[in-house]
Amino acid sequence: MSEPPLRVRGLTRRYGELTAVDGLSLEVRAGEILGFLGPNGAGKSTTLRACAGLLRPDAGDILIAGASLAAAPLRARALMGFVPDRPFLYERLSAREFLDFVGALYGLAPDACAARAAALLARLDLVEAADDLIEGCSLGMRQKVSVAAALLHDPPLVMLDEPLQGLDPRAARALKDLLRERAAGGGGVLVSTHLLDVAERMCDRVVILHRGQKVAEGSLEELRGASGLEASGAPATLEDVFLELTREEAAEGGR
Repeated sequence: MSEPPLRVRGLTRRYGELTAVDGLSLEVRAGEILGFLGPNGAGKSTTLRACAGLLRPDAGDILIAGASLAAAPLRARALMGFVPDRPFLYERLSAREFLDFVGALYGLAPDACAARAAALLARLDLVEAADDLIEGCSLGMRQKVSVAAALLHDPPLVMLDEPLQGLDPRAARALKDLLRERAAGGGGVLVSTHLLDVAERMCDRVVILHRGQKVAEGSLEELRGASGLEASGAPATLEDVFLELTREEAAEGGR
């Protein structure tokens, strides 16, 4: 892939007088899982929704595998899969019917869609519940259906907002394995999460957002150096680095 799965340049999004995201630039590279971290209200969900085409930016450019979300929205959206923090599903459909519907929206051939859906249902342990109405599904099962829908058309970019919520340990492991396989195959994955220990184990790089602005970016080793924790004795965890990098800003916000 000549273009990165996601390139964001100078993204700004305001809600009235509140600037939720302020001139943010980031890139998800082919073959990596990028963690998107920040305190509550930092602007993570706003950024993801803008990148998914659900919010219109006030400024900036968003490119999905080289396709401009502003200039070629249909092409750009076809190159991504998005799992929001509160997935919207048609509750009077079964999981299998919902995946058939999503496949039709992306123009997948029925046989290819059915085969792809069957594989994802099996990987996410949804086979037994595949023909039950979604309205009777648990939060975790709904989350897995949303993940399957995002991966169904095999996009070069997958974005997930708090994807592990509601998942039991087995389902969480299956999802993490799926995301790692996508990255290993050359795709790009952007994961927003509050679970710093999960991000530390799963992500190749992280971006830390605070008050709508990027305060750090890099691998854990690079962030240790940026935070001044590189030579502080025992190796610093991502939680240590995160708290150190946001400590001053948090203190100022509490004054």
